[in-house]
Amino acid sequence: MGEREAEPTMPQTELEEITSKLSDLNKWREIFSFHGLEISNTTPQPGQGSAGHALPADKEPVGPPPPRSAVPRPLLMPSGTAGQHVSLEMAMGLRKLLFGNGFHHFSCEWANACFRFREPHSDLAYALEAGKGGTRAILMAVQAHIIKYLLFIRNTEYTHLERLCQVSRQEQGQALATALADMLWATAGSRVVVCLTSTASHTTAHGHYKADSLTERIQLFEFSEKAAAQQFIFDHIDCFKGEGSHGVILFLYSLLFSRTLERVQEDLGCTATPLLKCSFGSVTCTQALLSLLLTGCASPHKLDGGPEPRPGSQGGEARQRRGMVGYLRWDRAQPEQQVCAALRTPRLPVWLCSLSGRHSVLFGTDSLLLSHWRAERVFHLYFYNGQRERTETAWLTVDTHSHLWEEDHREDSSSTGKRHPSLEMAIRTKWAGATVSWNGTEPFF
Repeated sequence: MGEREAEPTMPQTELEEITSKLSDLNKWREIFSFHGLEISNTTPQPGQGSAGHALPADKEPVGPPPPRSAVPRPLLMPSGTAGQHVSLEMAMGLRKLLFGNGFHHFSCEWANACFRFREPHSDLAYALEAGKGGTRAILMAVQAHIIKYLLFIRNTEYTHLERLCQVSRQEQGQALATALADMLWATAGSRVVVCLTSTASHTTAHGHYKADSLTERIQLFEFSEKAAAQQFIFDHIDCFKGEGSHGVILFLYSLLFSRTLERVQEDLGCTATPLLKCSFGSVTCTQALLSLLLTGCASPHKLDGGPEPRPGSQGGEARQRRGMVGYLRWDRAQPEQQVCAALRTPRLPVWLCSLSGRHSVLFGTDSLLLSHWRAERVFHLYFYNGQRERTETAWLTVDTHSHLWEEDHREDSSSTGKRHPSLEMAIRTKWAGATVSWNGTEPFF
């Protein structure tokens, strides 16, 4: 009896700690089983703490990165975080706007896409990686806004291309947060909705809706000020650029909810054409989605040239307003298609380019390039297409007063074998007859 009373008892605080750890273990088992995985220990995943918080942007996980083919780890909001859950009605609305029905969902290519930067403090420190699939249009549209911020808005001692090369990992996160917030704010102007993923699913498959394990876990965070939304995005930046974050889809959802699903449907009009085009297993962005990215309105006609709409008609205001970022397009199959003048001449020399359906970015470092005719005589432009094999930014020289191209063009009129690079043709939709020198770079066709 006396010996039993002398046995040590476990303190209450230690019991609480063990209980907490067991609770965390059960939570992670639920998460992994939701993704079809199993775990055998409670070691937190690289890049996350035990509560599910992502590491700060300037911290990197120890060890080599996971293989691209591996199932991505979830980047989740910690439990108890405030935010509105996506209802079944919202999920159905998203699916119908994007795909036209509630059964279709994103491919693995889209699910794995995130805003992944190249190495900091390198020639491409400003650049996002972009594959050859349908997500490239969104990535390059965001890339244009990142360049706009780093070149013309950020306070730094560096000049010209150095402003893009001398970028740290934390500055990469800041540039991405600024770009995303700017684009979201442009869709509405009075409120921004940021979408992140939570641990638990709050919507189940029902009727004409098929669950995809992502949309059902979305939480919506609303902000009435752009600065507050930008800070929130920066605080959770790994939820957009981390491996396995579904960052591109989260941003796309944020765009739609910031615009509101009802207004996007009004933008599309009676055509009822989905924002994404599905063909032979690939999912690509339509003209209406590009318009949403560039102008904040999902009208399929906002990007087109040709006659201006009559005053007061839908789409007139956006066409007449020059944005900070422009758009150039060239398609060999439809060479007569033009982009509206306001997008060909943005306020700053940064353009999203569509070259026969492949998206890239063209930009200059002189903020006055499009403000004074003298600056447009002979000038430099830079080109980036997101491909991993590119290790430096292409450098071009444009001469708008040379007539050599017109002469060459007349000489080539009888020849069907010679083609001019699509990028050059896109540049000439803005500066007709300009001569483009690639300065030793192999031209992009």
